[in-house]
Amino acid sequence: MLHLHGKKIKVYSLKYLFIAVLLFGAVAAEAQKTIYMDDHDSKPYYFGITLSTNIARFHTSLHSQFLNQDSIYVAEPVNSGGFALGLVGTARLSNRFEGRFNPQLVFTDRSIFYKLKFKDYDGDSITKRVESVITSFPFQVKFNSDRIGNFRVYMLGGVKFDYDLASNAQSRKADDLIKLKKLDYGIEAGIGFNFYFESFIFSPEIKISNGLGNIHSRDENLKYSNVLDRIQSRMIVFSIHLEG
Repeated sequence: MLHLHGKKIKVYSLKYLFIAVLLFGAVAAEAQKTIYMDDHDSKPYYFGITLSTNIARFHTSLHSQFLNQDSIYVAEPVNSGGFALGLVGTARLSNRFEGRFNPQLVFTDRSIFYKLKFKDYDGDSITKRVESVITSFPFQVKFNSDRIGNFRVYMLGGVKFDYDLASNAQSRKADDLIKLKKLDYGIEAGIGFNFYFESFIFSPEIKISNGLGNIHSRDENLKYSNVLDRIQSRMIVFSIHLEG
């Protein structure tokens, strides 16, 4: 059921993003006769705000301790959701390329499902949620297509550096705790669409964000932690940028 729920979240998010792109594409198509912000592409830099939602999960690898114990049968990540708020600053590098800095405050939680051999007060299975409040600092390069009227497509790629304000790596020991480190880094890639209006640019975007570091602060004494070795972050992000 947890896997099905995660898939439903992903399908619904994709559906809503697709609908939003179609709606604003239709509006932009109606306005093709009037070219808005025709001098915008010559600006050396510009700014905006970002609103986004995400589908997040851990990517885990099991520790050898998993084979040496008999209390946990299954330990696997499941999908969860979250949202983010941020600012965006973009600098023109050439006719095709732009550099972008998009700091965000990300609210998300990620979960791990455990199947237990012996029942406890929660039954024979339990899902451990790890809540995070992340300050994320992505640095990206955008490759822009030709502008067609008030519409343009772009691709992006870059790196990110994250700091988890809610990290529990230094928390006191508890049997049901999964500890995470504060710092993480990773790579990102995605695609977006610029819709030009009279006084702003509406830019829906989808990107994949993969952490490269091991954020697991493993503790031999915690049964839900010691069966796991590496934990890396995975996220699909749906963003709306409003730029001027």
